[in-house]
Amino acid sequence: MENPAELLRRVFGHEGFRGLQAGIVAHVMEGGSGLVLMPTGGGKSLCYQVPALCLPGLAVVVSPLIALMEDQVAALRQQGVAAAALHSDLDEDERFEIRRAMAREELRILYVSPERLLMDGMLENLSRRRISLFAIDEAHCVSQWGHHFRPEYRNLTALAERFPGVPRLALTATADERTVEDIRHQLALQDAPVFRGGFDRPNIFIAAEPREQERAQLRAFIKRASDGRGAGIIYCATRRKTEDTAAWLKLEGHDSMAFHAGMESSAKRESHRRFARGDAVIMCATIAFGMGIDRPDVRWVAHTDLPKSPESWYQEIGRAGRDGLPAQALLLYGAGDIALGRHRIQESPAAEEQKRIERSRLEAMVAIAESATCRRRALLRCFGEDLEQDCGACDACATPPKLWNGTIPAQKLISAVLRTGQRFGLGHIIDVLRGRMTDKVAQHGHDQLPTFGVGKDLPDPTWRGVARQLVAQGALDVAVENHGELLPTEQARPILKGEAQVMLRADLVSAKASANRESNAPVSGTDPVFDALRYWRREEARNQGVPAYVIFQDRTLAEIAYRKPRSLDSLADVPGVGASKLEKYGDAVLEVLQEAGA
Repeated sequence: MENPAELLRRVFGHEGFRGLQAGIVAHVMEGGSGLVLMPTGGGKSLCYQVPALCLPGLAVVVSPLIALMEDQVAALRQQGVAAAALHSDLDEDERFEIRRAMAREELRILYVSPERLLMDGMLENLSRRRISLFAIDEAHCVSQWGHHFRPEYRNLTALAERFPGVPRLALTATADERTVEDIRHQLALQDAPVFRGGFDRPNIFIAAEPREQERAQLRAFIKRASDGRGAGIIYCATRRKTEDTAAWLKLEGHDSMAFHAGMESSAKRESHRRFARGDAVIMCATIAFGMGIDRPDVRWVAHTDLPKSPESWYQEIGRAGRDGLPAQALLLYGAGDIALGRHRIQESPAAEEQKRIERSRLEAMVAIAESATCRRRALLRCFGEDLEQDCGACDACATPPKLWNGTIPAQKLISAVLRTGQRFGLGHIIDVLRGRMTDKVAQHGHDQLPTFGVGKDLPDPTWRGVARQLVAQGALDVAVENHGELLPTEQARPILKGEAQVMLRADLVSAKASANRESNAPVSGTDPVFDALRYWRREEARNQGVPAYVIFQDRTLAEIAYRKPRSLDSLADVPGVGASKLEKYGDAVLEVLQEAGA
């Protein structure tokens, strides 16, 4: 068996393991199983790929999506590894060739979906082979508490029963304690160790803003977050919104497309491929576009609606900056999102215990969005982690919001809701408070109410902020099943009576302010040598029909541009340049450097 550290250098071009990788690899090499919790971009795949290539036999990786399997196989083949993916898109001849390669012991790593693993006698086939290990990627799919539950994953218990002596390594980037325990139970890993690598992604600058003028806010964010060198993702709540947003961005001159569950399978796969192989492409998607994104140079992620839980948000923003370089995330949200999330949970047919858990997750997400202090600390607390100090890499740290005593404005707004009969949405309530004689105000005689005009001192955006935060605090509800009427709750009573004080966060960001605001998140500058290397990589990837990042990641190209090696020996010392890639691309890279004047 080859030494893992030597293989890591020879195949993957890395001088040493990071964090928990060395301990996990050693554990698997000794025949141990376990659960790995490691942030996206933390190097989970090396935890099973390295022992898979050191140990004799075939390693089987269970993966949920075809696009993810294809990208990882393409990357391994670039590094000279005999890998294949077995999935439903292959024709019979292709499946036969993979089985024949398995029989001849020519494959080292086989990717397979859970469905394909458990059908067509696949387990029986594997039982006749020498299996080095099983890796269950995206292991949160096993758990009913996970945010991407896949019933097919439940049947993977069969691996422990049929292959008791083979190491099983489950891996995920997002799982709270309940999900962790469910994964261990479902995969018979109760007696195996849990390797916790932490969840912090400090390279991602995170921000949240009240949704005021969505397109203006998105336009400003894209401008400051994108340097034209990486992709971006916009998550939307509905299929229609993904299509509308993609169409609008096309008119703005962006290479954008939509993705949602209602699309044909072939169209979704083509969108995945376009996203993986495009340059500064923007994907406008529902959460159906999730697992399977292996692209490391996604530079930004935006949400136009409030996610249902911190786990979902963390997983989705974690698709940015997988290469460790600076990335940005923006969350836009409104009072309607909060109310809709609560109503959906209340009306769902789920058991009361599950509703309770979903409510707690939603309220944690609301607390993160409305946080007046370090947003990353609030997020990481949801995963049982406490930062020793504020992160300095979120909007609340960069521009701390101020708190103000909003008790009197809250009383005025609640009073206006009650006096107008709890039959109107926020727009009309603000008109009453501001003393505007609109047709609707005149029609209903609301200019005769004591609350008419009592809120002239505050502008519309401030009143929207008061209402949104009262919804977040539970003092107001929104009748989402009707026309968005505001409805006071029992928690409004002590506010009206002056028995409870209401402290509100000042909304610093409006669409106009957002357009002019300078983020503290670093954005890479232009480097002609780096750009020349990227251009060469793009053409090489196009010729091969593979994603550009499987040839070299941005991090590797940036290091090459910085070091400017003059020989193959010097190039070999760059992290990410293994023996196979050095042989394939070394001369071409040196030629690019010479032509760029490096």
